[in-house]
Amino acid sequence: MLGVCYYPEHWPEVWWPDDARRMREMGISFVRIGEFAWSRYEPRRGQYEWEWLDRAIDVLGKAGLKVVLGTPTATPPKWLLDEYPEIAPVDAHGNIRGFGSRRHYTFSSEIYRDESCRIVEIMALRYGQNPAIVGWQTDNEYGCHDTVLSWGREDLKAFQAWLRRNYQTTDQLNEAWGNVFWSMEVQDFEQISLPNLAVTEANPAARLDFWRFQSSQVASYNKLQCDIIRKHSPGRWITHNFMGFFNEFDHWPVGEQIDIASWDSYPTGFVERFPFSEEERNRWAETSHPDIAPFHHDLYRGVGRGRFWVMEQQPGPVNWAPWNPVPKPGMIRLWTWEALAHGAEVVSYFRWRQATSAQEQMHSGLNLPGLSELSVGGQEATRTGKELQEIGSLPDTEQAPVAIVYDYEAYWMTRIQPHAADFRYEELVFHFYESARRLGLDVDLVPPGASLEGYKLVLVPSLPHVSEKALKAFENAKGFVLYGPRSGSRTRNGATPEGLAPGPLRELAGLRITQVSSLRPGLSDPVKGKASGLGIRWREYAETGATVLAKFANGDPALTAKNKHHYLACLPDEKLLGNVMAHICRQAGLKTTKLPPHIRLRRRGKYIFAFNYGDKPWKASNLGKVILGSNLVAPQAVAIWRASSKTDK
Repeated sequence: MLGVCYYPEHWPEVWWPDDARRMREMGISFVRIGEFAWSRYEPRRGQYEWEWLDRAIDVLGKAGLKVVLGTPTATPPKWLLDEYPEIAPVDAHGNIRGFGSRRHYTFSSEIYRDESCRIVEIMALRYGQNPAIVGWQTDNEYGCHDTVLSWGREDLKAFQAWLRRNYQTTDQLNEAWGNVFWSMEVQDFEQISLPNLAVTEANPAARLDFWRFQSSQVASYNKLQCDIIRKHSPGRWITHNFMGFFNEFDHWPVGEQIDIASWDSYPTGFVERFPFSEEERNRWAETSHPDIAPFHHDLYRGVGRGRFWVMEQQPGPVNWAPWNPVPKPGMIRLWTWEALAHGAEVVSYFRWRQATSAQEQMHSGLNLPGLSELSVGGQEATRTGKELQEIGSLPDTEQAPVAIVYDYEAYWMTRIQPHAADFRYEELVFHFYESARRLGLDVDLVPPGASLEGYKLVLVPSLPHVSEKALKAFENAKGFVLYGPRSGSRTRNGATPEGLAPGPLRELAGLRITQVSSLRPGLSDPVKGKASGLGIRWREYAETGATVLAKFANGDPALTAKNKHHYLACLPDEKLLGNVMAHICRQAGLKTTKLPPHIRLRRRGKYIFAFNYGDKPWKASNLGKVILGSNLVAPQAVAIWRASSKTDK
């Protein structure tokens, strides 16, 4: 259940056997290699040097390690950029993003697609049936460093072709985009320009389609690699390593192409990326927030259709955040067990040994830069490996009682026209997740339109465009459903729906939104009733025939219910969201446990896990037989119980 990312090309070959032996002694079973080594595979066009990789795979395999081989397409070599400079991405200001780091390609370059297929096929033919190879990783972190949206000539040409396929005539495109506004109509697809460098705001419908187009380019590029690997490497699985808090492309379609989803978990670094208050950032700086890693475990378990890895687990301080503290003692072990509790098949640490040069030399590894000296994180990983051997295999994960509908297009739509500078889709979803988890609930994340069968509670933090498939799923839901602000507020093309928001949800929710108000910082609207608190940042004015459960100060409905469908007409503060969540959980018949802010629970089969992110011990009671730790869970510690028949419900 443990793995590590290894770069044999970075270290003397005489070190490899000792590295492999020590990996096995630590309890490591899987090793990912090769994803950044194109210049070592092919230093000049057509000059291949595979022998070093042959030997590395042989050393790892003979040590009993299972190899995950990465395709090297995230880092095209310099000679390829020199031959075809047009493969480089272009930023929104028209500047070429050149060679010297990584991800220096646009997904729209046909030349780069051909070159990627060429190198992947050569690798798959050479290593596809090597007994040490058990799986493949395509590329590395699609879209990292803001590289999904590219604005060059290659992108324009591909975008025009995509629009021609999707709209067929410019009349249909003009109608869909509302191009009669500001005289934006076109008579030929070649007249279409990219939605950047305009005098003022570009057409939001054009921006939305451009985002959809670029997202589809990521998916089609990934499929090219998957098809080649499956052809030449039968019986091996394929993954891609996604990132945290990254919504620039739709992950659900890519997840359908791979066998296992994986993601790169850097909990303390993500504290700096998320819009927490400074007080919260300081509180969680050395442990991370208790829901950052779990949120992504549950998301990528969904993207992987029940199967996921952590491909890169933070083993100590990272190097890329504005501030990079050393995690508190015990956190590497806690994060590892937490990933396993949420269903991870493997937790793979990044990286085996701290680099001594280039961009990542401040990033920690399981080992210090020398030959064989474990870091603090390496010591914790070793302890976890021994614990895993003692406990043995974990039971399968089961469907959670709560589902959150997660929609990448909702992020795009609210980014394109936020209407409030601080309306952030990802933050709203995260706080819905956090609120449920603070009640001790397990959560699944599902795409719009997925079956909601078996869920007692479905949370829809915001879903501006409700497709026919999504509407059908809501209509068929047997459990309670809570819709958040802006749900049903846009058509697929980003227009206002007929009859106003919530559009297709009007019958289910029993209300109509006539106005919306964005509230600047410092303004709020009190809410009282079955749930009390404040509406902040965003407030909607509703007409309703549904039951009003809570009202704004002026008497307008804030929380409504029609049968099992609830609507929350504002962006809630922590208190209001917690009260709404508690109320609807009671209505849904969910058994909840109000947890301290620093404690989280998770179930995997009959195993119950507790994680303490705080500085005070937490006493658990009546959770079953202790398997690991104790009923008094120390700070930065883990406890596991096997539930009895009376406690596993």
